[in-house]
Amino acid sequence: MRTKFTPAYIDSLSSGEIFVFGSNLAGMHGGGAAWVAHMKFGAEWGVGVGLTGQSYAIPTMQGGVETIAPYVDDFIAFAAEHPDLTFLVTPIGCGIAGFTPEEIAPLFAKALDAPNVLLPEVFVDILNKEQE
Repeated sequence: MRTKFTPAYIDSLSSGEIFVFGSNLAGMHGGGAAWVAHMKFGAEWGVGVGLTGQSYAIPTMQGGVETIAPYVDDFIAFAAEHPDLTFLVTPIGCGIAGFTPEEIAPLFAKALDAPNVLLPEVFVDILNKEQE
């Protein structure tokens, strides 16, 4: 059972840590975790998908949960290809985008056992309940 989670608030990162946040496809990081990613962790304005600086953008503002799923799958594959990095996933989509943790957490089921991906505790709780 997982005992490490993404901290509730992230204001600094160690070397090799990546801040994973919900974005929009245009990469306009004007609010929420996207703003933090841009101001503190090198997320580039205009880049709405993938790794920039010490940040990884997952688009959440373009439609329903089904439109987010492929980007989460791409992220999980990217994390698997980069075991030297630790990814701190914020509760993407659960702020400005307006989704609930119950809607988003299942997208991260494949990351539950990834040793280099930390998930929000609420996501882990939901995923563990689904496995019972």
